[in-house]
Amino acid sequence: MMIEWITALLLLTGSLLMLLAALGALRMPDLLTRMHATTKAGALGGGTMVVAAAVFFDDGAVTARALAIVVFIILTAPVAAHLIGRAGYFVGIPLWEGTLKDELKDRYDPETHTLASEEVKPSTPTEERKHDRD
Repeated sequence: MMIEWITALLLLTGSLLMLLAALGALRMPDLLTRMHATTKAGALGGGTMVVAAAVFFDDGAVTARALAIVVFIILTAPVAAHLIGRAGYFVGIPLWEGTLKDELKDRYDPETHTLASEEVKPSTPTEERKHDRD
């Protein structure tokens, strides 16, 4: 009886987190904030629901699979969101007008689609001479 209550609580928590992710996708103003909302809440909600299945079945094989799924979600969701957000930036999806900082603005050339790294300048004359010799 207690296992069913724990499973129900985990499933309810997971489904509420997934609902929060869906609301974030609908309500956030731009691609990057939508990606942030859906990645965080979606990964946690999906992981919680998989843990609920592991608790309900109480089997070593199911628990091992559930653990592998949770690890996979935690590893891949942020990477996928980062890549999608970066691709959206590079194709010109506009940022929200309330965005405070754009780190790539001065380093990305939209005509050539290249990203320039910042050049590290020596801070002391000694480092400058060493830098010139290299």
